[in-house]
Amino acid sequence: MPNQMRALLDNQVKAIDKLSSYKVGALFMEPGTGKTRAAYELIKSVSNIDYLLYLAPYQAINTDNYHESVPAEIERCGGFDIPVDFIGFESLSSSDSLYLDLIDRLNAASKPFIIADESIKIKNLDAIRTKRILQLSQLADYKLILNGTPISRNLLDLWSQMEFLSPKILRMKMPEYKNTFCEYTVMTKRIGRQYLRKEWINKYHNLDYLFSLIGPFVFDSALDIEAKIQYVDINYQLTAEEMQEHDWIKFKYLDDETLELKNSNIFLEITQKLQHNYSLSPQKFSIVDHILKQHDPGKVLICAKFINTQQALKTYFPNVRVISWQKNSFALNLQAYNVIIKWDKHWDYALHDQLKHRVYRTGQTDDCVFYDLTGNVGIETMMNKNAESKGTLLNAFMRKSVKELQKEL
Repeated sequence: MPNQMRALLDNQVKAIDKLSSYKVGALFMEPGTGKTRAAYELIKSVSNIDYLLYLAPYQAINTDNYHESVPAEIERCGGFDIPVDFIGFESLSSSDSLYLDLIDRLNAASKPFIIADESIKIKNLDAIRTKRILQLSQLADYKLILNGTPISRNLLDLWSQMEFLSPKILRMKMPEYKNTFCEYTVMTKRIGRQYLRKEWINKYHNLDYLFSLIGPFVFDSALDIEAKIQYVDINYQLTAEEMQEHDWIKFKYLDDETLELKNSNIFLEITQKLQHNYSLSPQKFSIVDHILKQHDPGKVLICAKFINTQQALKTYFPNVRVISWQKNSFALNLQAYNVIIKWDKHWDYALHDQLKHRVYRTGQTDDCVFYDLTGNVGIETMMNKNAESKGTLLNAFMRKSVKELQKEL
């Protein structure tokens, strides 16, 4: 139990006032605005809840630093005197016994409550994780979804989140939902004996109708704190050996006939190979050495993409915390830090936004600085533009011919 409970913020009070009259709701509040506290108060407002299932990214529950985790955040809010299970989304797809056990616990409870924190993880309807989350959701009347970036790639991500809350909100299956709100193009291409079907969304329509359906169940708010935020871009040069390897990788993959299939896995492999080549470029270490002279190393985070890079950075910078783009960008409270160095780039805008709000959030009193290291190769510029435009890796590649990619990368 906390020694002193903080007073509710205005946006938290408004969220509770709006959603307390419903059994389900969505807190689409920017990261760092205090949605966990709002969710806690909404749960406490329901009488006779006898079991809580709290779903969140695995790393947000099982982080090495417990005080930064979701369970610790709930404890600071006041905790619960009912059985609570904190389960990582990823665990649902990897453990059949866990999934069956959760079904039993939900069925045994007379009035269970389910939270899906970072509900953008509920997508890809063919994935085992999504299917199981939607199945579990049918076993509880009271549900909340929490997210700061509810629509990271396209409007289709919203359907499964609303379906989790209740099929009565949209009252339509995915095919009808897509046809109602999306205008898309389908193309079938024959390659040898195979037929490749591709589909992409051109634009959205009937959005007023969509918002009228979900509006009563959604509360959204933006972050408003006094701490300032500063972005600093720093350029660095690859070595001659790294540039040679960069060009070899680029032309090797872009000459591959399978690229003509426009397979997203190939695009991802290209970017991974190119980035990995210069991830530990020497000049980056010199730049960060200079940055650390300007800040307290104990308040600096270095965010890296590759495991071997993270290990090398931990050895070279023993007094600085090194984190992962994928594992540490969601749900953690890292407001004890106020400087983030993006050692490697990431193409996903949603991850950039989430990472920022690990430190720039309600309760942060120090001004925050974000350093972005940019190498002198085309892929770095492309990834910058892609993140700025909130695009996706696949779209960035799909819009370009092989010759254009050879030139720009």
